[in-house]
Amino acid sequence: MTINDGSHRVEPATTADERDMLDGWLDYHRSTLTWKCQGLSDEQLRSTPLLPSELSLLGLVRHMAEVERYWFREIMLGEELPELYSTDEDPDGDFHFTDKATGAQAEEVWRTEVELARQAAAGRSLDLTSEAESHRRGEVFSLRWVYHHMIEEYARHNGHADLLREHLDGATGE
Repeated sequence: MTINDGSHRVEPATTADERDMLDGWLDYHRSTLTWKCQGLSDEQLRSTPLLPSELSLLGLVRHMAEVERYWFREIMLGEELPELYSTDEDPDGDFHFTDKATGAQAEEVWRTEVELARQAAAGRSLDLTSEAESHRRGEVFSLRWVYHHMIEEYARHNGHADLLREHLDGATGE
C-alpha cells in the first residue's frame, strides 16, 4: 500500500471548537489506519493471522470505505448507492476477496470515499439530521452523531489493525 508512514498524522487540537475537534479526531484515526497498513505486501494485507477471525488489514480498509460511504452519503445525504463490496448474500463481503485484491485498489476506493465524505459534511451544521433512516435501526441521526460514531468506528478497528500488524511483523505503536 502506498500510504503514509504515520508521520503525517496530525495530533488533534486540544482547544479547538467542536467542529474542528471532530474533524481533527476523525482525520487522526483515518491516518492511523493507513499507518497500520504502510509498508506491507498485498499478501500481508490480505492475511488473516487471528484465526478463526476473518479480519485482515485489507478487509478493514475496504470496510471503512463502506462505512464512510454509508454514514456520510447514504444516511446523511439520502443518496441511493450500491454497496462497494458487501451484498445481501454476503454482508461481510468487504472481508471476502480473492488473491487478486490489492492494497492499492482498496486504498484508492477508501481515499475516494473519505474525500466524498468530507464533501458531504463540509459546511453543514452538526445539528443537521439525516435524509435517510438507518437501515438497521430505522432512526434519524444528526451529523454530530455520525462524526462521533465514525471516530468510534475507526478507533475500534484501529485496535484490530494494531493486533493484526503485530501478528504480521511485530510492529507495534499507538
